[in-house]
Amino acid sequence: MRSQETKKYLKLIAALAWPTILEQVLATLVSYVDTAMVGALGKNASAAVGATMTVNWMLGSVVMALGIGFLAFIARSMGAGRQDQARRAAAQAVTTALVTGLLLTAVTLPLARYIPGWMRADEEIREDASRYFFILYVPMVFRSAALMFGTVLRASGDTRTPMRVNTATNLINAVLNFLLIYDTRTLDVLGVRFTMPGAGMGVTGAAVASALAFTCGGIWMTVSLYKSPVISPKGCSYRPDRQILMPCFRVALPSCMQRLATSTGYVMFSSMINALGPVSTAAHSIANTAESAFYIPGWGMQTAASTLIGNAYGEGDNKKLSGLARMLLILEFIVMSLSGLVLFFGARRLMGLFIRDEDVIDMGTKVLRMVAVSEPIYGVAIIIEGIFNGIGDTFHSFLFNALGMWGVRILGTFIFVNRLGFGLTAAWGCMIAHNMALGLMLTIKYLRGRWRPGEQKGARARPTH
Repeated sequence: MRSQETKKYLKLIAALAWPTILEQVLATLVSYVDTAMVGALGKNASAAVGATMTVNWMLGSVVMALGIGFLAFIARSMGAGRQDQARRAAAQAVTTALVTGLLLTAVTLPLARYIPGWMRADEEIREDASRYFFILYVPMVFRSAALMFGTVLRASGDTRTPMRVNTATNLINAVLNFLLIYDTRTLDVLGVRFTMPGAGMGVTGAAVASALAFTCGGIWMTVSLYKSPVISPKGCSYRPDRQILMPCFRVALPSCMQRLATSTGYVMFSSMINALGPVSTAAHSIANTAESAFYIPGWGMQTAASTLIGNAYGEGDNKKLSGLARMLLILEFIVMSLSGLVLFFGARRLMGLFIRDEDVIDMGTKVLRMVAVSEPIYGVAIIIEGIFNGIGDTFHSFLFNALGMWGVRILGTFIFVNRLGFGLTAAWGCMIAHNMALGLMLTIKYLRGRWRPGEQKGARARPTH
């Protein structure tokens, strides 16, 4: 690749990736603070919040999968110069977000009291876990809007607006946590003592804070979408449009199947870990939160990959598409290798940020050091998924993720934990094996090259006039 092209591709990647990476850095910092606030209440509080975490991921993944369909369609429409078609797709995304949010609310609220039991959480934390989950899903329409409309804006090339909205949402969550979780207390800041009011609601306060923050974020993201000079759906029809929805759903369906297959796997995985007791549940939940910061470069560049590859696909520029893909993969491998090193050597200190229980810290440190080794391979998998999302090929990501999740992680955890009696480290070993298998399968598919325009089946996924 010529140096001039390299500079051009680096500028394109940086322009789209940095706002998303910064957004996720700030969101993760707030998540760290959130986890530490709950962790200060003890391991049972951390376990109550973590007990339904994977169910939360599973349900949120439905909206995210639908968003992938609109992302691929809008990015390719913009690349082909069809801005009006992209705006019509944004209007369809509004309808889809509203319907999906209402359906998920109707399904989750009646089941909230039963889910912690299905997740095999300890009896002593089930009431708190159930209440936390219920409150979290009251504003699901607003959560759906924030997720879907943020994806639509990124697909149009605007990654800065979702960054601002999501950063503000997370800051609102942190401030409300501070006010709602703890009792009224006396604080000493730089020698100045003052009384800080607090509601003393504990785990329930954390749920209320998140619900209010989601509501604010959903409203703000909706306003931002309608103010967008590029992708605003003003004046477009909100009635279902088959011409737009069918190609979007062709991409979204495999993505939805993938996310449901992996998310139900996460639910099964967590339920087996929850059965190990509150120490393992808390260590697993906190380690997952700590680890999330180290995937930020990967997920940030995946957004750039999907949008840029979708644009290049819409332009029909195969040379640009291949050059961007190579550059993204090289950058990702380097950054995630460095990220893995930092995670390995900083694992214990990270766990200590969230909780004081030494048993939880020891267990979490072990699993974080284990997973640090797989960071570069998983980073490559994240980018290849983003490339495939951009061209509209979500089937292979679904297939490989499902095989890795159920054939490696779940089966392995069932054998080693449920049957042979090993603990959390064995379960995370199976998780790492899943990540490595996923990276290998996606890399083989990528290197075969049949995903490029003219070399793949299913060219019908291109946006229509």
